[in-house]
Amino acid sequence: MLALIAGTGFYDWEELKNQQEKHISTPYGEASVFQGEVMTPQGAKPLVFLPRHARNHSIPPHLINYRANIWALQSLGVDKIIAVNAVGSLLRDVPPGSIVLVDDFLDFTYGREHTFFTGGEAGVQHTDMTHCYDEEWQQQIKAAAERAAIPLVEKGVYVCVQGPRFESRAEIQAFARLGGTISGMTGVPEVTLANELGLKYGSLAMVTNFACGLADKVTHAEVTELMNANAKSLAQILLQLVYAY
Repeated sequence: MLALIAGTGFYDWEELKNQQEKHISTPYGEASVFQGEVMTPQGAKPLVFLPRHARNHSIPPHLINYRANIWALQSLGVDKIIAVNAVGSLLRDVPPGSIVLVDDFLDFTYGREHTFFTGGEAGVQHTDMTHCYDEEWQQQIKAAAERAAIPLVEKGVYVCVQGPRFESRAEIQAFARLGGTISGMTGVPEVTLANELGLKYGSLAMVTNFACGLADKVTHAEVTELMNANAKSLAQILLQLVYAY
């Protein structure tokens, strides 16, 4: 089954019918998801929708219970995740409105519960992250975008920062020099936890603004406004993904 995890500005999906909110108890706390179905030419297909910040945007990025969320998805039978992230661009040639197919990450978060393997009964495991964004799944996402005639920026490197503050000018300059393409606050440890449980994970990042230093000022309102304006393009890609799933 497919799961859609969405962030800032994407709190519901009108294509998801017969929704039921479920509160899933996990070893890491409770997770809330919406389970329903998407109507396709082949019939109704099940989908789990998880708004990271909750539908009223009440959970900041550094306090999201990533472990409970990913565990809950697996417990429901999810095997593939498509994540949608609102991000800032580190590069002039990736302007606001671009959709980036994320291919790798740099992690600058701290203090987050970032693994299921904490020793003791949980054991210790070192999970390979060479292809943490599943290559086969990436190709399917790319094909869905092509069918929807929506261009993607490929091979994007997602720089994950702690939040909830935006980055400084010096941080953005450093991230760009390290090879970053975009910056956000929620991509990690979401992707790494999915890999630990063997779930195929892909990410479409919507560029809502130029990051600090490339723009005079960054505001949450600006991010939400552009995310809403480009939701239609994302929805077209998501529909194509569900149709082919």
